[in-house]
Amino acid sequence: MTAAPPPSPLPELADRARTAAHPDGTPDTGCACADVGTLADRPDGTVVRHAHVVAKAHAPDTDPAALARRLAVAAALPGVLLPPLRPRPAATGTPARPVTLWPYGAPVDPGAPDDAPWEEAAVLLARLHRAPVPDGLPPMRGPLKAARAVARLRAAGPHPDTPAVLRAWSALPPWARAEEPQPHTGTLCHGDLHLGQLVRHPAPGGNWLLIDVDDLGGGVPAWDLARPAAWFACGLLPPGEWSRFLAAYRAAGGPAVPPAGDPWQALDVPARALTVQTAARAIAKAAADGRPLDEVERVVVDACARMTSVPAELKADGAK
Repeated sequence: MTAAPPPSPLPELADRARTAAHPDGTPDTGCACADVGTLADRPDGTVVRHAHVVAKAHAPDTDPAALARRLAVAAALPGVLLPPLRPRPAATGTPARPVTLWPYGAPVDPGAPDDAPWEEAAVLLARLHRAPVPDGLPPMRGPLKAARAVARLRAAGPHPDTPAVLRAWSALPPWARAEEPQPHTGTLCHGDLHLGQLVRHPAPGGNWLLIDVDDLGGGVPAWDLARPAAWFACGLLPPGEWSRFLAAYRAAGGPAVPPAGDPWQALDVPARALTVQTAARAIAKAAADGRPLDEVERVVVDACARMTSVPAELKADGAK
């Protein structure tokens, strides 16, 4: 007999968001707020909005104590990270999932790629990387997320592109595969930087801030630059946007790369790891959907194949 899926956290999450948005309790029924709905519903994160409040149910395996430490960092860096509405997570559902409450921020508009806030993201990262790592904060979880993506790829079953991605994965150093500790953990890192991790607060025209503290921790700061670096190396991010991002990070004193000269000695391993992570997710998702890889997915999968055929393929000289 197939086990029943766990109950959805959506009803209770929506109730928590509604209660937080109306602390006086007046709209117990028939709330007329227009901006209400589900922003995301995945096993690793379910997010509900009610007016100016967002409630997030984190993954069931989230450590509440570690999450509380990460929330404390967000509260202490209000000009860099979106601060939570409450200092500690609550719990919802069976199995229990930690729940956090946040102010709503306006996300990056995916329909306006020319307006993507690359420079703003770079400055926020530099400021984050210059902040001290609080005692007791867990390590940055970027390598662990990459390892989980590869595990999902292996579980997806045979696919003609899987061997190339696994070869690229095996060529990475153990720390980038979450098999050994990161070489240093003295820099405060986001752990999963992409444009979906930025919002304007107050919405709609406030300052850009970083969101999502699930992977926040001490680690290798180049990991936070690795996704745009990998996109540039694969030809998915135009050279001008990459140059502006890198220049803004350097001008803001970011420590992940040298202040001048070739940045790729620092970026190469993290960029390769993020390329593998992206390719692994793409293949697993395409296999689950029963469809071929789309054009962008094909680009990152082919980049993995080149990694083990031409040394340092993801360096700047290899960008096309």
